[in-house]
Parts: sequence; structure tokens; C-alpha cells
Amino acid sequence: MSLFSQAGFEEDSQKQPAVGHWKPLMPSKGSKEEPETGCQDAGGVDETQSTEQLNVSRLRSSSVEIREKGSEFLKEELHKAQKELKLKDKECERLSKVREQLEQELEELTASLFEEAHKMVREANTKQAASEKQLREARGKIDMLQAEVTALKTLVITSTPSSPNRELHPQLQSPSKAGFRKGHGRNKSTSSAMVSAANQNVTPEPVSHECKEVDSILFAEFQAWKESPTLDKSCSFLDRIYREDVGPCLDFTKQELSELVRVAVEENTLTIEPVASQTLPVVKVSAEECGGPKKCALSGLPRTCKHRIMLGDSGNYYYISPSCRARITAVCNFFTYIRYIQQGLVRQDVELMYWEVMRLRREMSLAKLGFYPSEM
Repeated sequence: MSLFSQAGFEEDSQKQPAVGHWKPLMPSKGSKEEPETGCQDAGGVDETQSTEQLNVSRLRSSSVEIREKGSEFLKEELHKAQKELKLKDKECERLSKVREQLEQELEELTASLFEEAHKMVREANTKQAASEKQLREARGKIDMLQAEVTALKTLVITSTPSSPNRELHPQLQSPSKAGFRKGHGRNKSTSSAMVSAANQNVTPEPVSHECKEVDSILFAEFQAWKESPTLDKSCSFLDRIYREDVGPCLDFTKQELSELVRVAVEENTLTIEPVASQTLPVVKVSAEECGGPKKCALSGLPRTCKHRIMLGDSGNYYYISPSCRARITAVCNFFTYIRYIQQGLVRQDVELMYWEVMRLRREMSLAKLGFYPSEM
């Protein structure tokens, strides 16, 4: 519609120069029709102007119509885009909720697995200690029975028909001495061994029940640390443990290597691995610093080294004795547990976590004093 109006407007504009040739107003001498021609020209100009106004009004109406249609189209597109945006927002919310739920379930599963593993380790240690105790008791009983058998053999060997042993044949003794005995007699050593064995069989060994009492200062420090767990040594809880347990436990004869071991333990970059009999040492520094299968690198003493350590990714292995390994392992166990607490993987009562920390501190103290399991 706008194209036809524009074309009409262009045709009218092209006709305008023809209207512009005005004839002179003064009539010539031989013509009487000139005034009528002027009137006709004036009427044509009015008609042309009205046509132009009509075309302009048509253009304006068409442009207004186009604008209205364009605004309606844009409004519809905007409405569609808003609907799609709302749908995407709802989908994002749903996915974020699913992700949070999965993360929470994963965290709970990890915590439960850690607690179960920790419980299994403690039960295994308890069973192992009970088994070792039973083994020691059985060996003691076997030793006593062997001693008794040896004594009986000695009595039998020393008794002959010509000179019978009166301990084995009480009927040969005088009535005065035989009156004090009833039944079969034994020599003094055998009887005492049997009496002691009988006493051990009858009287059970008392079970030691360990008594515990919470130290108010230590517990308050642990509670304060538990509110915002950190591995910073400046807090009172870790500062005390560093001074009383970690520092002394990792204080070896070789001071420089001891410092490197402490840093590696704190950064969780220390590796301990058993030494295979066929494995040759990988030496990138002097052999004196690394030690060897028969010399500990931390204490400098001649010891049988069944394990070696590597600090970070240096590639240098240092051979360590069982005692040094027990000390390093005790400190590593402590740091592992407090890292689990810091990461929120331990979900127990505060007092139970406190006693577990105290148990790990006791292991560090015992390792520092030289006590370690025989399997080390």
C-alpha cells in the first residue's frame, strides 16, 4: 500500500514542472479566451496540492501502522524470551538442588566410611593385642610343662632296682615319714612346678581397666580449635601439641634431615615404603646422608632398615630404622586425624574426638620413648 502511494506521489511530483509555466496575465490583442485558461490552471494547482496532501497522509498512516505492528511483534518476542528465561531459571534451580543433595550424600558416605574404617582398625589392633597376650601365656605354660617333664624324666632315670628312688616309691620310706604323705610323691622341684601351674590355671590374671579423666585445660583448647579447625600452629591447641609431642617425636640426631621430614609431614608429601631385598637404593645424594639397609639416615646408628622415606618429589630415598618409622608414623596418624576433622569427615561427639586425639598423642609419646610394635 505504501509503495503505490509513493509511486503516485512521485508521478504528481513529476507533473509539477508543467504546472509551473504560467502564461502572462495581460491578454494579447487578438485573444479573448486567455482569462478562462488562467482559471483552469489555478484549478489544476489546487487539485495537485490536495493529491499531495492525500499521499502524505497515506504515508503517515502506513508508517504508523508499520510501527504498531513492529511494536506488537517485539512485545510478543520479548514475552516468549521471558518465558524461556523463567523455564531455564527453574531448571537451574532444580539442577543446583540435585547437586547439593548429591554432595551432601557423598560427604555423609565418606564420613561413614572413614568412621567404619577407623573402627575396624581399632578392633583389629585390640584383637591383635589379645592374640599376642594369649600367645605369650601359652608359651609360658608350654615352658612350665616342659620343665616338669624334664624333672620327671630325671627322677625315673635315677631310680633303679638296686637303689630305688624313695620319692617315686613312698612305701619304701619309714612309717614315720610315710605317715605324712598320701598318694604318689614327687620331688620338691616338680611339685612346686605343678603347684605353680595349678595356681595359674585356677587364678585368672586380673584384667587392667584403664581410668580416664578429662583435663579441663586441654579439653577447652580442643573445643576452641574445633569451632574453627585450622592447621595453623599459632592456635593454643596445636602449639601445645607441637611443643610437647610433634617436636620431640621428630627430633632426630640428623637435625637438617629432621627439619625436612617435619615439613614434609606437615605438607602431607612424605612417602614411606618397605625396602625389598632385591631393590637397590636410588642415591642422588651422598650415601652417608641417605643411610642404607644397615644404617639409619635419621639416627646415624647401625640398624636394620626395613623401610625408606621420600620427601616430596625429590627422588631421594632415606633408609630409616623401625624406631624412627614408628615415630614418623605416629605423627602422620595424628595429622591425618586432625585433617579429617578440619574437612568435616569426622562426625562424632566432641569428647570422643578429644579422647582419640589424646590416644594419638600417647602413641607419639611412646614412640619418642622408644616403644613400638614388633612388626615395625
